[in-house]
Amino acid sequence: MPTHPASNIESRFSRLTALLAEWQSVWRPLPFTQRRAAWCERHPELTETLLGLSDAQLARLQADPWHASPLAGRLPVAELAGLVELPPLAAKGEPLPAAWSQHVGGRKWQQIEAFIRCLDVTPHERLLEWCAGKGHLSRTLARRHGREVGALEWQASLCEEGRRLAAAQQAPVRLYRQDVLADEVAGFLSADTHVVALHACGDLHLGLLERAVAAGCTVTLAPCCYHRTQAADYRPVSQLGRALCHSHSLHLERNDLALAVQETVTAPLGVRRHRERANAWRLGFDELQRELRGEDTYLPVPSLAYGQMPERFDDFCHWAAQRKGLTLPDGLDYRRYESAGWQRLAEVSRLELVRHLFRRPLEMWLAMDRVQRLEEAGFRVEIGTFCAHRLTPRNLCIRARTS
Repeated sequence: MPTHPASNIESRFSRLTALLAEWQSVWRPLPFTQRRAAWCERHPELTETLLGLSDAQLARLQADPWHASPLAGRLPVAELAGLVELPPLAAKGEPLPAAWSQHVGGRKWQQIEAFIRCLDVTPHERLLEWCAGKGHLSRTLARRHGREVGALEWQASLCEEGRRLAAAQQAPVRLYRQDVLADEVAGFLSADTHVVALHACGDLHLGLLERAVAAGCTVTLAPCCYHRTQAADYRPVSQLGRALCHSHSLHLERNDLALAVQETVTAPLGVRRHRERANAWRLGFDELQRELRGEDTYLPVPSLAYGQMPERFDDFCHWAAQRKGLTLPDGLDYRRYESAGWQRLAEVSRLELVRHLFRRPLEMWLAMDRVQRLEEAGFRVEIGTFCAHRLTPRNLCIRARTS
């Protein structure tokens, strides 16, 4: 692993497990679904500190939970910051030609370029992309290294478009329609294969790791969406991970894993304001439905795509009530409920800062579980970042080979 003050993966993995377990009562509950989280009563000083934050402090901590945090006296901020720190992997070669970015979004192209420059490709390896989509990464790899690249993708429409783009750019890519979770995928992997996966989700990248262990092939993986898994309960993939969870009584569920990928690159102002209004209206409707049903429990409402939100709060309430089979009586004071929603959003945003503080530690823990699985199988493994946080918070990269 790259040099780091806590470079020993076992000690870092162990300490992260201990901290996640010790503070799980504050980072696991969802303040959005509760009138007031139960931990607030157990940690009154932390709660007072959070609710006393100004809007400016809130915005700053949402963007950077580590620097000059007023929570440092209540939570292990400095230790967590040190445990999640990783150096960037060394970039190799010259920047890619700008013309190669055709048909790829700007930020996505920057991620592909950064990822490719962190690849350690040897002359005789067969390159294979896992979960290739339209093959943007595969085409770039083929052009970069001047060799044929295989690509596996399940969706037929993406395969068809990927083949069209590869032909148009004269990139030697063989795109196969293949379910990477099916047993026959093993036929694509051998000891001389180098499998690459940029933001493969949940079970898809876990399947890759197990296939790689069986075949002894080289892997370069940027994992993503750990919660996209069939299992409701997370079972660590490494022996050490299972032992640590048992000894520290840390039990993770699928919903917990979603926290690891909730951080996003800052959206445009208009999108942020739309998101805030949508959340305030959901909380306002939550106040209404609790009173209407006489049940003090959260009632989840389906999401609405950007641009489909009603223009008025009362119309949103009627839409939400219809989706949940509720009938709204006449004469409701919608202004009161909307105001309550905005007030709750202000509180929820501050209480959720605790969860924000544990997002990256949980992501690091999950990545280390994967690193440890490969090390236990005899691989030499590196973990670092392949791009800047501003391009994507999902910037962790695992490189593993057997020799």
